[in-house]
Amino acid sequence: MVDLQELETFLIEYRRNMHRYPELSHQEYQTTENIRQLLLSHGVTIVDTPLETGLIAQITGAETGPTIALRADIDALPIVEQSGVEFVSENEGAMHACGHDFHTSVVLGATILLNQQRDKLKGTVLVIFQAAEEVAQGAGKVLETGVLENVEAIFGFHNDPSLPVGTLGTKVGELTAAVDRFEIIVKAEGAHGAKPHEGVDPLIVLAQIIQAFQPIVSRNLAPDSHAVLSITQVHSGETWNVIPESAYLEGTVRNFSAENREKVEQRIRKILEGIALANEIEIELIWHASCPSVTNDEKWTAVSLEVAESVGYDTRIVKESAIGEDFAYYQEKIPGSFVMIGSGGPYELHHPKFRVDDTALFPAVKYFEALVLNVLK
Repeated sequence: MVDLQELETFLIEYRRNMHRYPELSHQEYQTTENIRQLLLSHGVTIVDTPLETGLIAQITGAETGPTIALRADIDALPIVEQSGVEFVSENEGAMHACGHDFHTSVVLGATILLNQQRDKLKGTVLVIFQAAEEVAQGAGKVLETGVLENVEAIFGFHNDPSLPVGTLGTKVGELTAAVDRFEIIVKAEGAHGAKPHEGVDPLIVLAQIIQAFQPIVSRNLAPDSHAVLSITQVHSGETWNVIPESAYLEGTVRNFSAENREKVEQRIRKILEGIALANEIEIELIWHASCPSVTNDEKWTAVSLEVAESVGYDTRIVKESAIGEDFAYYQEKIPGSFVMIGSGGPYELHHPKFRVDDTALFPAVKYFEALVLNVLK
């Protein structure tokens, strides 16, 4: 049996090493190999899948029972780190600014402890170390393998720097937002800056689009919808005295219901059609539909909170967050629960100074060990 104090020390060091060598989505080759070797060294079975990065481990109990799944994400973000930690990223332009190194280390620890108790388990645990969460493509790849077809419940988590260490929060129903990205290309007609009447100014059109988008959330959706529409990039022109031929606009929409998600997209399309008609130009919309909302099952959310309290967490019901999380793709097919575990802050997710308090790691390991044991009972 693994000594718990030694395991905690090892996992903290493992996380720091993973933080030092982050790998971006679909590039997690060394990360995957490190996870594989650690699991094999503890006698954990690795499922044979066609996944290029990421892997699925399996713990088979001595007695038959349900199959459940536990998931961690392993990829990093294209961010230049400014955290100031001793184990700062050595892969230039990549950083674990979302805490996936923390998630991976927690689930590795839980897997090691659960595998030691497989002779007491009644059922099977599939442990997913998932690639490409940051681009919302990894969960789909895992589902395509077919390995999860018989899974009856699935569990996952995210660290939350807005919650103090020792706190665990979640809620029934929608926890995170459905995420969509849009790109808009205004195809107008350039002209000399001194002769604007000889062209069609795409910057004027851009201004019309931006203004027209602002009331979508405040006037087309109910006040309690909690939707977000943000324009995040605007590009046009190359010099001071020429009206450009085109302009580019990019942004994101976050919603907590399928109805509002569809309504916002339809409203955007109608607005662009009208502005294009009014200005006698072409406007191209490229719509990138991403992950739906994480939607927690009532039964498994109750179990998640009960187990958290039993192992000493300060539990709370949290409000939904407009972040995106591709764990939602699993929940479209499998009931389950996703929780938020306090990581101490002070910087938010995706911030170049983001960091995790290591004291949050091992309590999370023990929590997921207890959760799996409880669910399989």
